[in-house]
Amino acid sequence: MPSLLDPEARGRVILVGAGPGDPDLLTVRAVDALRSADVVVHDGLIDPRVLDLAPRGAHRISVAKRRSRHTVPQDGINALIVAHVRAGSVVVRLKGGDPFIFGRGGEEVEAVRAAGLRVDVVPGVSAALGCAAQAMLPLTHRDHSSAVSFVAGQCKGLSEQDWSGLAGIGRTLVIYMGVATAAAIAEKLIADGVAPDMPVAVLEKGTLPGHRAIRTLLADLGAMVERESVESPAIIVVGEVVKLSDAEDRLVRWADVAAELAQGARA
Repeated sequence: MPSLLDPEARGRVILVGAGPGDPDLLTVRAVDALRSADVVVHDGLIDPRVLDLAPRGAHRISVAKRRSRHTVPQDGINALIVAHVRAGSVVVRLKGGDPFIFGRGGEEVEAVRAAGLRVDVVPGVSAALGCAAQAMLPLTHRDHSSAVSFVAGQCKGLSEQDWSGLAGIGRTLVIYMGVATAAAIAEKLIADGVAPDMPVAVLEKGTLPGHRAIRTLLADLGAMVERESVESPAIIVVGEVVKLSDAEDRLVRWADVAAELAQGARA
């Protein structure tokens, strides 16, 4: 029986998780898949060093997505993958993080299977796990959190979604794609009963050059994101575990700056 990466088993898709950014966090299986590729259909934030693992002659196709601007719609990506597989190619669909965590990997698997074609999945280190590890932020901890939930901060109908019970004492909430809606997210969680002084961290560009881990209190989340000019990609972590991390306390820093300004005004 041929193995997953048998070069004789042509015409298939390998859905590969590229991890949170740092090429060193690729799995061995992901590297093997890339080296077998005829075509690499990749997200926009993939490190060039990861793409360089594919053969020089492999066809690289970017299907980069940005907020409200998709170069290729999801249906088009599905059709592109299917067309190349039907032509007999080994297609590596390379996705940031893990393909099944807010990566639409499930939709792509459905599309390939509906076309009667072979698809395999290579999991990757998710953004939540990779970025939290870099910041020394344990998403669960025996003394602080026995549950963790992942939500998307950009989903349609954000205000109508029921997040009650996902954050609070003994629970950790990880929010993907929440930078642009940080203020609304804070308001929503407070309205759902989360204490305004609940610790919250923003992990910006985790595992990538220029990464930052900063923290404040939930009531200050939207203001901190604005005054610190936080950019995507970033995840937001809400919960008592944030206090255990290496994230820099920006609320304290801002309070010190405000005090210095007030003292200068009185002088």
